Amino acid sequence: MNVGILALQGDVIEHIKMIKRLDANPVEVRIPEDLQSADALIMPGGESTAIGKLMQRVGLDTAIIRRANEGMPIYGTCAGMILLAKKIENSDQPSLGLIDITVKRNAYGRQIDSFETELKTTISKEPFKVDFIRAPIITEVGKGVEILAEHEGIPVLAQQNNILVSSFHPEIGSTDEIHKYFLRL
Repeated sequence: MNVGILALQGDVIEHIKMIKRLDANPVEVRIPEDLQSADALIMPGGESTAIGKLMQRVGLDTAIIRRANEGMPIYGTCAGMILLAKKIENSDQPSLGLIDITVKRNAYGRQIDSFETELKTTISKEPFKVDFIRAPIITEVGKGVEILAEHEGIPVLAQQNNILVSSFHPEIGSTDEIHKYFLRL
């Protein structure tokens, strides 16, 4: 399986290592043509405004929307979640609008407020540790969106059809449960 990793900015290397660890083939996606050989796509954490502008500049935004509408599984972590959301609170930043959620950027605070915690999900029997780094939160959930995990009552892992998003960064922790789940999509 070829798993595209949006390689414009952010946690690209960490996702590549995780995909290799799960015996899949990572494909770095920088231009729309790179997306053609991918069976799935991961949009990593990083700086959502910078990633969004770079996607628009090279036409990846429309290519990603097209592939998502064709059924390609897409997973967005942190900034990737922001970019996939239908609405971003207090921001005119463009998004792809592929999952019916509203997000609030940097809701957990600044870099210094980052933390690791154990998370229970509907996709794993055992809780596992995940990292929140300047993480967004989901403030509203539309119809058809399934909440797969919450942290202190706030949704942090959600799915709508072929789109999976998380507020946290599983690629830098010790768990591969989220990536395994995504690869099964």
